[in-house]
Amino acid sequence: MQHRGEFSVSVAKDYLVFASAHFITFAGHRCEGLHGHNYRVRVTVEGALDADAWFVFDFVVLKRLMKELCDEIDHKVLLPLENPKIQVKEEGDAVLVAYEGTLRYRFPRVDCALLPVPNTTVEMLAELLAGRCRAQLEKSGARGLTAIEMEVEENFGQSAVYRETLK
Repeated sequence: MQHRGEFSVSVAKDYLVFASAHFITFAGHRCEGLHGHNYRVRVTVEGALDADAWFVFDFVVLKRLMKELCDEIDHKVLLPLENPKIQVKEEGDAVLVAYEGTLRYRFPRVDCALLPVPNTTVEMLAELLAGRCRAQLEKSGARGLTAIEMEVEENFGQSAVYRETLK
């Protein structure tokens, strides 16, 4: 059977959420205070139909994968490891966070998610989650996928979308 268009599948479920604390730095010398959001995610993968199953990717597997990724950062303080203004240092079972060299926070290590991002904006979280999702899809042997799109919503009506073409 010949298909004229392209196919994609999306998942956005009530349980694809994470409640996390964060703060971001702004241009100039501003750092906002620690606060939290109830984040929601939606992932879309595009690609060719599996010749045997007639789907792009199994919804059940995609939902399980996204649930695991959300759970990893749920009820954590999200800390950026690549921000030149923020210094994050592990000390025993604690994490010390300084802003421009001045100690600002001390958290229990178990309550922190140390993330390889320059800032914990929804844009950076969307890119991070897309990359982690892509890596897991590749590890699971997913074939024929051509793109992944990740949306992270931090408040109703406030979200960022990251889209990546896959090779």
